Amino acid sequence: MASAPVLGAKRAVTLDGEAFGARFNGPLVHESVRAELAARRRGSASTKTRGLVRGGGAKPWRQKGTGRARAGSNRSPVWTGGGVVFGPHPRSYTFKVNRKERRAALRSALSLHAERESLALFDTAAFSAPSTRAAAALLGAWTQPRPTLVVVVGDEGAAALSFRNIARVSVLEADSVGIADIVGAASLLCSEAGLAALTARAAAPGAAGAAGAAADAASSSPAAKASVAAKPAAAQAATPEAATAKAASAAKPAAAKTAAKPVAKPKPPAAKPKAAAKPRAAKPAAPAARGGKAATDEDGAR
Repeated sequence: MASAPVLGAKRAVTLDGEAFGARFNGPLVHESVRAELAARRRGSASTKTRGLVRGGGAKPWRQKGTGRARAGSNRSPVWTGGGVVFGPHPRSYTFKVNRKERRAALRSALSLHAERESLALFDTAAFSAPSTRAAAALLGAWTQPRPTLVVVVGDEGAAALSFRNIARVSVLEADSVGIADIVGAASLLCSEAGLAALTARAAAPGAAGAAGAAADAASSSPAAKASVAAKPAAAQAATPEAATAKAASAAKPAAAKTAAKPVAKPKPPAAKPKAAAKPRAAKPAAPAARGGKAATDEDGAR
């Protein structure tokens, strides 16, 4: 079990094995640090393209006859004062890292300090008033290198003011400490309340969450479902209202059920057969034309 000394006192504090005894996971810490540093970027850099730069509407000179290169706008990217090609525009650099991964990366960073014995505690009762001299003497007696990260909580303002003016020493509250801050510090100095806050952040969800998860798992087990399905139906019909409703439904006459049947719709009458079509009369033959063959025969008979 790892332990951390208390500066200014001849005692040590035992560290939590889950938060300070994990194996270092380099790729996971790297991903979490990249996510934190990317989230700190403002992403407000902006440039203008040639369509956004003012001017350039007229052709600088005619196309031919001047001896100079062809130019259509004085705001071309190759001209001084022209637009910028593929320049930066406002954007967000953040990307998501899962909550469990961030917690595991925090455990890895804290465990690394515990393994190197670069983690110590200090008593905030010695800083009833801000004193940079007392803070510098406390760090001078500690042989760990800098930069040093000092972790405090919100109501320890006097201690934070004491350490913040020392070179290569940064002071942060426990809720604001990131994995990049812990990895970038050569030594870690925490107050007792700050260490408790870091341990709570790095540890797995509490017993209440575990108990709730166990209750959910028990409720979804086959035995629980079988016990719910095995409830007798007599318990549901034990109330007077249920018994009365059951008797009333049994007393309904069969005639009411018969009357409730829908009446069949009458069938439409059959369509009349169509009358047979009358045969068409033959057209009379056309009379022979005058001066035809018949007239010639009549003249020959004569």
